[in-house]
Amino acid sequence: MNKRQYHKPILSIGMGLLVAFFASCNSTKKSQGKSDLPNIVIINMDDLGYGDVGAYGAEGVSTPHMDRLANEGIRFTNGYATSSTCTPSRFGMLTGVYPWRNSDAKILPGTAPLLIDTAQQTLPKMLRKAGYRTGIVGKWHLGLGSGHVDWNQHISPGPNEVGFDESFIMAATQDRVPTVYIENGRVVGLEADDPIEVSYEKNFEGQPTGKDNPELLRMKWHHGHNNSIVNGIPRIGYMKGGEKAKWVDEDMADTFLARAQSFVKEHKSSPFFLYFALHQPHVPRTPHPRFVGATSMGPRGDVIAEADYCVGAFLKTLEEEGLLENTLIIFTSDNGPVLNDGYYDDAVEKVGNHRPTGPLRGGKYSLYEAGFRVPFLVYWKGKIQPQVSDAVVCQLDFLASFAKLTGQQIEGTDSRDYMDVLLGKSQQGRDELVLEANSRTLLREGDWVMIPPYRGVAVNKQVNIELGNSDKYQLYNLKEDIGEQTNLAESNPEKLEEMKKHYKQLRGNSQTEVGELELK
Repeated sequence: MNKRQYHKPILSIGMGLLVAFFASCNSTKKSQGKSDLPNIVIINMDDLGYGDVGAYGAEGVSTPHMDRLANEGIRFTNGYATSSTCTPSRFGMLTGVYPWRNSDAKILPGTAPLLIDTAQQTLPKMLRKAGYRTGIVGKWHLGLGSGHVDWNQHISPGPNEVGFDESFIMAATQDRVPTVYIENGRVVGLEADDPIEVSYEKNFEGQPTGKDNPELLRMKWHHGHNNSIVNGIPRIGYMKGGEKAKWVDEDMADTFLARAQSFVKEHKSSPFFLYFALHQPHVPRTPHPRFVGATSMGPRGDVIAEADYCVGAFLKTLEEEGLLENTLIIFTSDNGPVLNDGYYDDAVEKVGNHRPTGPLRGGKYSLYEAGFRVPFLVYWKGKIQPQVSDAVVCQLDFLASFAKLTGQQIEGTDSRDYMDVLLGKSQQGRDELVLEANSRTLLREGDWVMIPPYRGVAVNKQVNIELGNSDKYQLYNLKEDIGEQTNLAESNPEKLEEMKKHYKQLRGNSQTEVGELELK
């Protein structure tokens, strides 16, 4: 055999091993890159106020687990939702688009079509591109289907069609029908011989209602919540059938917690994104018997204590699975607080010295700060230094910030990259925000907030909250007057004109007609 013939196969084998070696290195680098990405969890409360957490000054309820996130992470004093109501706020968080740009982004009934276009960029879609397993557990309230949902068939489009690999949700809110869980587009526990019918226009023949059958109620309605009765609680909207599929209100917290824990355990070997949308302390407030009497504030205080337990149990699961050091957790709320939001449950009578709004004015539904300035905590064990930050941050910016974290770029949204701020490496937060309340908008710029004139009542008497409506411009310096007590519009006309001009540049001339706030 000549030397040329002898060396040729050796050379081929050598080259092959070399290629295989570099391919292996490449593969290792890729897998290392993926494993270096932190898991991301957003815990989004429902109607939790700025003052409802111990770390923010709560007096009537103890929240040790929420406080742990605050004390071992970053507690933001200027953290914002995009809206003072739930559907618009959640839309802004998941899309990175101001809700006022979408005229349909209002508080939706349980039968509303999907609000997010399936072609639209979303937070879960973006993270899925980066290799994340994406999941949502809890409250959705962004519409389902394309106009008329048959609850007895596969429901689409929904969370799965806008980027979530897995979804276990309630369609809207705990006080709205349908009162069933939906898993990946199908009603859980539905029996074929007991189909579900839902309407927000008229009742089904023979079905009792809260308005006509008070003797069947275990929770009395105050306003609006007087339609179909489920588990002795009158709801918004009408529902028939699906008896065995209906949830047990007192078990809801445990049900959502168990699903969130299962998601973590099933996907611990690769990066995951979990949107854990708790339902507390939204009405109806139905704490599990374990938490009844946990506070002196009645059901509203008790469900906050229950939610705190859920946060603690979830953190314990991350610890037990060895994931806490590689999980970035953001804890926040969809909007500000409300006491009486449709039921008599002693929330007003038993509030005591506790101030759900903290030092802020207004509340849910309002243009004032308590409407959208919310608890906002960021925790990443071993990676974030404990601190309090006064930087202005907003849920709107999760999309661009996490895109930066995962090596992606986002265009065509209102979202901006503030990852360094969220990680405590910078204090340079947002310079400006155009926030929304029932189609009304305002401008926060630096330490200032400017509220244009709006027609309508100053106070909604049903919920006893100042809405922010006035026939005059309002101008407040939040650094000096966090409670928005002194209107500086007349005494500081130059600042007012400057902000009016900037507001028009940002908002444009697309102001929509503002309707009356409907609480039903």
